[in-house]
Amino acid sequence: MSGATSKPRPNRPIADTAELAGRMHAVLEQANKLQPVRVGATPRECVYREGSLSLYRYGKRPETGRPPVVIVYSLVNRPYILDLNERRSFIRALVDSGRAVYLVDWGYPEPADRFLGLEDYVNGLLRRSVRHVRSVENRADVDLLGVCQGGTLALCYASLHPSEIGRLITLVTPVDFHSRRDVLHHLTAGIDVDTAVDTLGNLSSELLNTFFVSLKPYRLLSQRYVAMASLADNTSALTEFLQMERWMYDSPDQAGEAFREFAKYFYQNNGLVRGNLDFGCGEIDLNRIRSPILNVYATEDHLVPSAAATALSKFVDRSLYNSIAFEGGHLGVFVSGKAQRTLYPRITEWLDNPSRQRACRRSSKTGD
Repeated sequence: MSGATSKPRPNRPIADTAELAGRMHAVLEQANKLQPVRVGATPRECVYREGSLSLYRYGKRPETGRPPVVIVYSLVNRPYILDLNERRSFIRALVDSGRAVYLVDWGYPEPADRFLGLEDYVNGLLRRSVRHVRSVENRADVDLLGVCQGGTLALCYASLHPSEIGRLITLVTPVDFHSRRDVLHHLTAGIDVDTAVDTLGNLSSELLNTFFVSLKPYRLLSQRYVAMASLADNTSALTEFLQMERWMYDSPDQAGEAFREFAKYFYQNNGLVRGNLDFGCGEIDLNRIRSPILNVYATEDHLVPSAAATALSKFVDRSLYNSIAFEGGHLGVFVSGKAQRTLYPRITEWLDNPSRQRACRRSSKTGD
């Protein structure tokens, strides 16, 4: 009959809930059969070890004569997100471009490592790793690629040892830790870091995971797992989901002294911007960097706001500075199809064209 409306279905929410429960049961059974998921797709070899640190070389040494790239990852997470699987691998893109790729894997700190400070990491472990690469590759310098917190450490290294760095790439790297939208700064501003470290020693991964999940609790604790139900019977997508789950919760503890110093020197005192940073191996002055710089940042990054990353342009020689704005979030830089299609080719193109590195001074965007 014209104008008639359907009768309400009071039991529909119950039916929808039952259907969702059925899909979740099915996808969890499939997920259990896929465990343990494998991560890492590109062949690699450990070429240097020291304490918890491992230095890996990926792929065969190329004959192209291109400078090697040394990747400095964050202390907070595991670096295999850069080589998650065959379809999503930044490291594979670098290797396929015809260059030797080395990764500094900080490993899992032991209880005795609570006394390692930033000087030990930057001017000790990292410098000896770079020296090893320079030696085996027979080169005076290397290209350095820093990721997130690792990018901040790479900037410090390039300031202290500018002659050892040919080109420098910073990927979603914080520089101004007091930018307006920097949630991590506001959350750490009132923390008594000294008491935390003096009491706990190393900071546990469980504590830090809880902290980071709290930044997006609905997305990471509810929405994510409801969406998981749609992955039933899609083995490829479910495997990638489980790989990301493994990465998210496979976090190392943080060496107490290094955590103390990074929280105080950077998040609380904003030392890179204020220009008063010295953690024992010399004053850090970004203007001392003499390498062409490519600064890659994400426009929708909730961990490293774009303003925190683009501040780098104010403290280095602008004739050396280049940037790419990636239209996406923090993790999208590493695992999204968009990054595979558009961002990684831009990065390798920049490495392959030295003549463009000094000429290009404006920011360019990478999107769909």
